[in-house]
Order: sequence, then C-alpha cells, then structure tokens
Amino acid sequence: WVAFYGCLLAEVIPVPIEVPLSRQDAGSQQIGFLLGSCGVSLALTSEVCLKGLPKTPNGEIVQFKGWPRMKWVVTDTKYLTKPSKDWQPHIPTANTDTAYIEYKASKEGTVMGVAVSKISMLTHCQALTQACNYCEGETLVNVLDCKKDMGLWHGVLTSVMNRIHTITVPYAVMKACPMSWVQRVHIHKARVALVKCRDLHWAMMAHKDQKDVNLSSIRMLIVADGANPWSVSSCDAFLNVFQSHGLRPEVICPCATSPEALTVAIRRPGARGAPLPARAILSMGGLSHGVIRVNTEDKNSALTVQDVGHIMPGALMCIVKPDGPPQLCKTDEIGEIVINSRAGGTMYYGLPGVTKNTFEVIPVNQAGAPIGEIPFSRTGLLGFVGPGSLVFVVGKIEGLLMVSGRRHNADDLVATALAVEPVKTVYRGRIAVFSVTVFYDERIVIVAEQRPDASEEDSFQWMSRVLQAIDSIHQVGLYCLALVPANTLPKTPLGGIHIYETKQSFLEGNLHPCNILMCPHTCVTNMPKPRQKQPVDVGPASMLVGNLVAGKRIAQATGRELGVVEDQDPIRKHQFLSEALQWRAQSDPDHVLYVLLNAKGIAVCTATCAQLHKRAEKITATLMERGGLNTGDNVVLLYPPGIDLIAAFYGCLYAGVIPVTVRPPHPQNLAATLPTVRMIIDVSKAACILTTQPLMRILRSREAAASVNVKTWPTIIDTDDLPRKRPPHIYKPPTAEMLAYLDFSV
Repeated sequence: WVAFYGCLLAEVIPVPIEVPLSRQDAGSQQIGFLLGSCGVSLALTSEVCLKGLPKTPNGEIVQFKGWPRMKWVVTDTKYLTKPSKDWQPHIPTANTDTAYIEYKASKEGTVMGVAVSKISMLTHCQALTQACNYCEGETLVNVLDCKKDMGLWHGVLTSVMNRIHTITVPYAVMKACPMSWVQRVHIHKARVALVKCRDLHWAMMAHKDQKDVNLSSIRMLIVADGANPWSVSSCDAFLNVFQSHGLRPEVICPCATSPEALTVAIRRPGARGAPLPARAILSMGGLSHGVIRVNTEDKNSALTVQDVGHIMPGALMCIVKPDGPPQLCKTDEIGEIVINSRAGGTMYYGLPGVTKNTFEVIPVNQAGAPIGEIPFSRTGLLGFVGPGSLVFVVGKIEGLLMVSGRRHNADDLVATALAVEPVKTVYRGRIAVFSVTVFYDERIVIVAEQRPDASEEDSFQWMSRVLQAIDSIHQVGLYCLALVPANTLPKTPLGGIHIYETKQSFLEGNLHPCNILMCPHTCVTNMPKPRQKQPVDVGPASMLVGNLVAGKRIAQATGRELGVVEDQDPIRKHQFLSEALQWRAQSDPDHVLYVLLNAKGIAVCTATCAQLHKRAEKITATLMERGGLNTGDNVVLLYPPGIDLIAAFYGCLYAGVIPVTVRPPHPQNLAATLPTVRMIIDVSKAACILTTQPLMRILRSREAAASVNVKTWPTIIDTDDLPRKRPPHIYKPPTAEMLAYLDFSV
C-alpha cells in the first residue's frame, strides 16, 4: 500500500503484480508481456519478497521468461532515507492522465493492463462511498487481494478517502484458519466485510470449532464474486449457519465487477426486516439459446440467479449482443453488459487496437444505425436487467463455450460436476472447464484433480455420472473428462486453477491424466457423409479437380489392399487367431507376448507363446468337461484386466464358444455394479461364466444376494487351479464369417 501511494505521490504509474516464485510459474510469461507493453523497468518489493525470488548461482535475481530487464528496489523502512522537513509532495489535479494500471487475463491467456485515469480513480471512490454509504471511522475486514479488483478499490483506495479502519486477512492466514475473518469481525465489531464465496464456504465448514462469534455489527457483507450465478447457494448456506450468530439477511450484498468498467453494480443493504429481492429461476435450455425463459420443467435444469443490485451512481448501462455488431438486445435476451461511466478504465495500456473494440463501443439498433454518440465499455459480463432496474448476471464472456450454435457457461458446468458427489473423488476448487476445436466446432473438456485416496473404480463411476448429468441438464456432450493427480494443475498466485495453462498442457499432451474418459461419439455430430458415387462418364481426375476448385474436401479414405491369399500358400493354415497362437507356440515358444505390471510399474507376471497356449488348452478342456457347452454358445469372461482374461479368451476360441468380456463388479459397491453384470449375462444368454475364485465367492455372497438373484447364475467355473489336461481336439471355424466374440456397450 505504501509503495502504491508513493508512486501516486511521485506521479509514476504503479502496476501491482503477483510475486513470481519460480521461472516456471503459471502465467509468468504473460505477466512479462504486460510489463513489456507497459514499459516497466523498475520493480519495488519488500526484503522478504526479494529473498523469496529465484536467484542465479551468483546471487542475482534470475531473468524471468518473457520479462523485460528489471531493476529491483527494496522499499523497507530501514533502506529508505527520510525526506527533508521542508519537502512537500506535489498534489496533482485529478485529470485524465493514467493513475495506475490493473492487469487482467484474457480467455486466450494474454495479460493486458487496464489503465485507470486519476479522475476515474477519484470518481470510482466517490461512487463506492455513495453506493456503500461509507462513514468515517468504520471498520472494514478485507479478505481479498489488495493488488487488484475489489480488494484494491475498497481496501486501499476508498478506505483512505473515508478514513476507514481496514483489517486485511492474507490468503495464507485464511488457508490456515478459515474462520479468521469471522473472528476479526467479531473482535473489532466490523461494519463491512469484503469476501468471496470461497471464504463463505471455508468459514461455514470451520464454524463448529468456534461458536462464540457475533456478526450483528455487519451492515454490509460484500460478496465480490456475487456475479457468479452459483454464488446464491454459498450466500444461502452461509446465512443459514450464521443467522443464529446475529447475521441479518438484508446485509448480504453481492456485486458485479469488471477489470474494464471497475464496479458495475452492487446491491445496497436493505432496511432491517425488509423483504429480499426476488430471484430469477431460469431455464438452462433457454440460456443456451441466449434468451430468458422462466423454468417450468425439471428443477435440475433450472438456474437460480440472485440480483447484483443497481448500477453505480452516474453510470449508464445497456445490454448488447455478445457477438457481431453491438446491437441492442430485446428485454428477453441475454447479452453483454456495457457501461458508460467516468469511474471506469480508459484503455488497455500500450494496445490501441484492442482498446477501440472494448472501450469505444457505440451500440446500434436493429437496422445497424448508432443509437447515439456516447461510447460504452464492454464489461465481459453476460446478463439482463430485471424488474426494478435490478441487474442480473448469468455468466462471463471468458467462460462462454459456443458448441453447435449454443452457449454454455463454464461455471455452470463446474457446478453440475460438483453436484455429483465429488467429495470422495475430486477437490471442489480444482476443476477446469474449457473448449478445444475439433472438426470445425468447439468441444468441451473438463479436467479435475483427483484425491489421492480415490480408487479407479470410484473415479470411473463419478466420471460416468458427470457425463450423464451434463447431458441431461445442459443437453451437451463432453469431448473429454480427465482426472489428474493432486497438485499437478498449474495454479494462479492465489491458489486457483490457471485455465489457459491447463488448456495448453492438454493440447500439447503434457497433462498426464491418471484417469480419462473420451467421448467423441457423443459430441462430434458433424462428421462428413460418405462421398456419393458419381456417374461413370466423370473420371477420378475430373472429380479431384472439381472438388479442389469448389473448395471441398473429399471425405473418403481408402487403405491399401490386404492382398489375396492363395489356397496353396502355407500361411493359409493360420488365418484364424487360434491357429496363429498354436503355430507360435511351436515355432517360437519362448517369445514373451505379455507382461503384467503392478501399480508401481514392476512386472509381476509374464506369458510366453507356449505358456499362453497351454493355459488356453487347460481352459478348453475344462469347458468341454464341465461346461456342457455346444459350439457357438456364449461364455462370459469375468476377470480384471490381465493375463487370465487373455488366456480365457483364447480358451474359448479353442473350444468353439463365443467369449463375452464383462467388467467385474466392484467389491465395495456391489449394489451399483453387480446389476450391470447380471444384465449383460441375461441379455447375452450366457451358458457359462469363467472367473477367478475371489470373484466367484462374491457372486455367491450374501451381499450379492441383496442386489440380484444369486440362485439363477449360469454354471460358474473358476480358472485359478485347473488340472493339467489337454482337450481332445481344438475347434477350427468352417468359415471366417463365424462370430468370434461379443462386446457389450453399457
């Protein structure tokens, strides 16, 4: 704060940024682009921060990738000299010169600096003072980052203007003691608290540790990310817990902010006991088409949105279409909020081309004619104006995913994923949603950090349920759902997920997921149709030239011919896989075909050609002796992935029966997984089940009996300890068109 005001007094432009901890910090290169575009050459820091910076072997601070050459200056008091007694700072007038630069990251990962002029800074502080009714001597508890956004505007600028006592709770303290900000409010009887939904959730989780707190002194609980459509649930849950501690419903004040327009809207505190503003219950399907429709269908497909109050004093606002010309929206359409105000940013510093498209927007009517000469600034917020001129925000442009002509909000998809019992599988705040271009359209990708104690089966079940939930609620398919080990996703300085860096890792193949579910068939629906056969008189050369001239791709590919096998050729004897294995067992018996690794990557089992052939023969002999099977009967193979499954598969081919591979039930979740096994067995009309001894005991256990009828299983044969017998003969299919195996998709 001292350095910030020192820069203002010296009439140099401060650019507050995060402290880089390493050369590989997520987004560090983009911060370098910001510093370069702003012409920064001097860095002010503290002694503690300087010691934490990475250094070369010579003790010099490393040159961060993409950063300009910097001179580092420590501003701790012991390193500074006192000014002379007659020195007085020059107090400049509030004009249009740039006062400070606040950084913002775009959807593409580029970090730009929003320039705020001196008159804008002053006007914004005055507008906040009026909207929040700040009084001299009040106490404010601030949990937010003081370098940007609401933490800077309220905790550093407006607090000085109004002589407000500001208590800042650092992020590190919040992580160690989530109730610390609530304790500060109680101890100092704070009138205003500045928090995010994250802080409400953490305090709610930890409140049992300390019950003797009183929040009756709060007149404004400002929720900085109240523009997030799902913030309403955090606000309601926090109120439900702390209303008994003196918290009043009318003091919760969500707000909407933007790096370009600064504070867009904020809810003013209501009178004691006054009814709260009504909420909008909107159809998710309508929102995806950009229109406002009251939800009348399934409650799961509804989005409940709370207002963010009225716009700031002295501002004008309108809603324009988010893509194409800035055409005014109708009252039932969702659009981008644009603001005209003296209290907003003025430009992207050093980037005049991008500035014009954001800070100099003239709304137009349906005919394309300008509605006036007043320039508006884009806020990047999607929303509408409701009854009583209340502002409602339903998402952000940077989180907008356009899939097949429909809009989907990344925050909405995160909330749907979190609603599917994520506690045992993934971390709440460690989910990234973005889109990638596949075959001329955007496809949705979700990446989450998996808990270390989550099993593969639990993760797979969770991912399957997330796919179903998103398909039913949002009517959109996921291209990829990936789980990565804990603490491997790139982080922002305050602990959040760096979306752009995560997307880049995904595209470059550096994500290294531990579980992944790819579903291209559910979302890539614009595949080309096969090329129609042309009339005989049009030759292939003419077709190729015609398509090239028309700019069309020929949507067809042909592999090379396999070649015709002569009846007299020796290879004809081995045209079936079962025969190929027998031939390999004789010609190359010691060749290792399979190696089974455990979770640590250590080989625990191998199978040579001869070993696999002999194990398959044992299974064939057992099937012929105990199974009572006929050629062409279906046999279910119930094994975990491994060599036993492969041997059983070839044993079935040797016996002339049709293997049906089935994922075994999970021992800890039989109620959910065993009915699927039973369904496949019934549908396939399996005559026999091959499995291991542990799985056979599970199929006949009391726990299994609670889910299915265990008395009606087909013949169950365990293949763990088979006698050394050879089958009297090995089946050879009469034709290559005979059925080989079955695979069921559930």
